[in-house]
Amino acid sequence: MANRSRKLRPKASKRNQPHAGVMKRLAKKPQKKLKRGSWLSSMLAIAILFTSASLIMAFAWISVLFIFNPDQVSWLNKILPAWAQIPLGHERPQTLKEIQLDLSKKNQIFGETLPLYQNAENSFLLPVFQQRANCQSNCEELVELRVYQRSEELEFKSKSENYYYLATQLPVIAAEESFLISPLLDGTSEPQDINIPLPLTEVQRFEGGTPSPGVWFNLRGQRQQGTGVFAYGYVVYYNPERTNLLQMLSWTSPNGELPKWQQVTGDGTKELVVDQTIGLEPHLQVYQVKPLKLFLKPIQLEAITLNSPALKDSAYQNALSVARSGLWTPAFEWLKFIKKQHKGVLPEAAQAQMDLIRLHSQLTKTQAQKTWASPSQEVLADLIDGRWGKALQVFEASPHNAQEIATLLKADEKRLWNRTVAALRVNPNRLDVQAWFALILAVQQGEEHANSWLKLQPKITKDNLAYIQGLLARLNGDGTKSQISSTHPSQIVGTVQPITQVTNTEWLQPNSPADLKLTDNQVWYQVEVSAFNDGKSWLNSPFENFNIPKTDAAKFFWKTLGITSDPEIQIVVWSPNGEQQITIAAIKAVQLRGKVLRLLAAGPKIPENLNNVLQPKPLALTNAALEWVQPSPITLQEVYQQNPQGVKVILSSLWQSLQQSGEVPSGAIPSFEQMQEKLGDWPVQVIDLTNNAQPEIILTISAAEIASLNQSTPAIPGENTEQRHERTIILSDSNKVIYTDFRGNYLQKLSAIAKLSGVQSLALLVENAHNYSLRRWSEKNQRFE
Repeated sequence: MANRSRKLRPKASKRNQPHAGVMKRLAKKPQKKLKRGSWLSSMLAIAILFTSASLIMAFAWISVLFIFNPDQVSWLNKILPAWAQIPLGHERPQTLKEIQLDLSKKNQIFGETLPLYQNAENSFLLPVFQQRANCQSNCEELVELRVYQRSEELEFKSKSENYYYLATQLPVIAAEESFLISPLLDGTSEPQDINIPLPLTEVQRFEGGTPSPGVWFNLRGQRQQGTGVFAYGYVVYYNPERTNLLQMLSWTSPNGELPKWQQVTGDGTKELVVDQTIGLEPHLQVYQVKPLKLFLKPIQLEAITLNSPALKDSAYQNALSVARSGLWTPAFEWLKFIKKQHKGVLPEAAQAQMDLIRLHSQLTKTQAQKTWASPSQEVLADLIDGRWGKALQVFEASPHNAQEIATLLKADEKRLWNRTVAALRVNPNRLDVQAWFALILAVQQGEEHANSWLKLQPKITKDNLAYIQGLLARLNGDGTKSQISSTHPSQIVGTVQPITQVTNTEWLQPNSPADLKLTDNQVWYQVEVSAFNDGKSWLNSPFENFNIPKTDAAKFFWKTLGITSDPEIQIVVWSPNGEQQITIAAIKAVQLRGKVLRLLAAGPKIPENLNNVLQPKPLALTNAALEWVQPSPITLQEVYQQNPQGVKVILSSLWQSLQQSGEVPSGAIPSFEQMQEKLGDWPVQVIDLTNNAQPEIILTISAAEIASLNQSTPAIPGENTEQRHERTIILSDSNKVIYTDFRGNYLQKLSAIAKLSGVQSLALLVENAHNYSLRRWSEKNQRFE
């Protein structure tokens, strides 16, 4: 078998191997066909490969678009069957005509579009209205707000008409009548169960300085109420970050005024003000934009209210209570004094409450300053603004006035009553407020009630009682006048000091000398009068040429000084930390020796001065004497941009004064650039003091600031610069120094700037070595006198 196998293998090999020549012929012909087929196959394979890769990439890209932005592949819906349609984030974009047609099919009305941004073709707000049933006029009612945005899809962007998709929408529900009449209800009225829907008929965009980002809209309607028109509506906010519409606020205005954005608190962002004033009674709702930690609603409108005091201070709380009663101007004046006690800085919430009160005070002041044809309207405006004495003058002017004002008081629905109660709560002994309380009580409950109440007042004098009873008699047509009649409120400024001994015979008083007695916890104060208003003009110390009658000299001074209508005086002292403390004292007597006019007052004991030379002297002033003026400070650098020459002069004058006092080294004055570098950030005040419509520059510098200019020891041996008052220098609009505390051995100091009643120009309250003085600009002599 082995041999056989060996024989078979060679045979098989020969049989399987053809002849070489034959192989060459056979190989040549088939070789050409194989080469052409291989090339075609290769090309086809490559084409198939690229096509497959492209399809895979295309499908991959479409998948990505479908996941992240399905709108970009909306064109595929044209070639896909209904069951395979791609779900989009919104409906298919439409043209304006298509949107209008769709609304018409739903019996809805296409409103006027309002642009969201400058380019109205990219996005807009569309109000949607509906016809009200059984309506005769103004029948289109707002039912929905829609926001449309232009489609960015290639399919629609390339077309001649713009296509829009619905970005968001907000249903609008009509307001209810109970909401409309709520501002008319006082605290004692019961709300009525009225739920008649009130349609909204207009949409407006708020323009000009609205809080950003976003767009604010006002939806409003109106209704005839008697002879006036009530306006009401909603405030809606479009949030571009969340692409949604938010109803932020419902509002109503009995006087038809629309809400407006205006600067109230001065924090850089405007507030929304809704005017709900009724007649002469001001009522303003002020809303601040506050952040909110909600994803879909990042902000809210928060009302500034007076319900909860923002400052834990009894005086501040009392001022807010007075404001809530409607005495806006007295409350604002009180708050200005409190703010000064806190060195001009209040917490943000407290400042907002103060600004709300200021806004109301501006309205009541404007009303009180108008010329009214009706005495009752004039008295109403005066009482709303807390001008008790002025209102009494109108009441006493004629019997006709008294009768007309009595009718006003009888119809009063507690708004004047609440004001008098609040004023008496703060100061129960104020004569003019007592008079109005008694008049209202007599008109509404009878004269017997008024007289009973008057006799129960513990500190009322016989003369004051007779005066008020004389006013009550006028209600019955009796023209009897009180024994003492004052035609103006007391306006007195002076320096005060406690005294221990009082000799009755040295003082003039309308009552018997036996009345000069103190009650528990009271002390005597002597007030040296620096200036007062006699009802016609301001008079300054020294006082001379008084035409004093030989009889009733006390009554002459009571009338001249206005003490009858306002016998109280405020005593202001400063604590070591610079805060002001106010004590109320009652004027009991008056004295004129030589040319010095003094008052005798009784009141609680004031804190001791602690003999600190830096503390101002105790100051005495009556409530109506003056109004503090506090210009907002700016830096010298800011003033330099407006008045470079003036800043150069004031810095040069200041440096020369400091050199003369020895607080900076003598010698050459530094260059302006060097002084500007050191003093450029110092605060100054800019205000018109000379009544020429041009502002003056006021620079006040403290001892610490002076020390910062010169780090070496003081130039005057043994003198401590820290024991010096702050000093002021004032530069006129013509770049001249018109006031300085650097002269006269530095015994004077500018304490405040004030507005005096009946005087057009402002006055300087200056503390001197022994007293205070009021200095006003003399146009004739071109100086403060």
